[in-house]
Amino acid sequence: MEQAIKTPWHLWVVGIATLLFNAIGCYSYTMTQTGSLADLGMTPDQIAYFDGFPAWADAAWALGVWGAFTGSVLLLLRRKLALAAFVVATIGLIATTYFELVVSQIPDSLQNPGLMAAIWISTLFSVWYSRWMGAAGVLR
Repeated sequence: MEQAIKTPWHLWVVGIATLLFNAIGCYSYTMTQTGSLADLGMTPDQIAYFDGFPAWADAAWALGVWGAFTGSVLLLLRRKLALAAFVVATIGLIATTYFELVVSQIPDSLQNPGLMAAIWISTLFSVWYSRWMGAAGVLR
């Protein structure tokens, strides 16, 4: 008979914190896709930038935000698939970052290196953490 591994307290902290952080990305993506950026106070130049995303960049952004959100949910559910979701999010983030830094011209008013760093740190930490929890037998 296999003994159940108790869920460590930090899983709840990490899971809830990343879920809330990733929900902001999902909200931002959804507002962009529904044409609601003016409601957020964005300027016409800022809206034009987001409207100009090619389909592949939109798809990469979707993979990033929804993959991260799904990973957080799966982490809270203690599922090993959390790691796969966070890897998908990382692939989306790599492609989105490539688009933002190499392909496009981000308007000065949208440049936010601190936010970009926070997204990268959160995503890479989530990959590491879900891998650690999976190896520890916490995720099933």
